[in-house]
Amino acid sequence: MPMAYVLINTEPKHMESVVESLEKLDAVVEIFPVYGVYDVVAKIQAETMEKLKGIVTWKVRSLDEVRSTITMLILEDKK
Repeated sequence: MPMAYVLINTEPKHMESVVESLEKLDAVVEIFPVYGVYDVVAKIQAETMEKLKGIVTWKVRSLDEVRSTITMLILEDKK
């Protein structure tokens, strides 16, 4: 199954609401609020690459509180 880590930069003071929105998505398997350039890291898994692309584009990036994202596709799970 295709997986990706998505680094999410949120609007100031909206990290918690972004995390709450991500928790509602079945494809999001892990969420990490973090300090640094990005505010949240989400691990997303989908049945196909096309579905993964749609989730990132239309469900994550379209959240009002999301400023920007970087998506890192996982090539293989080694452990």
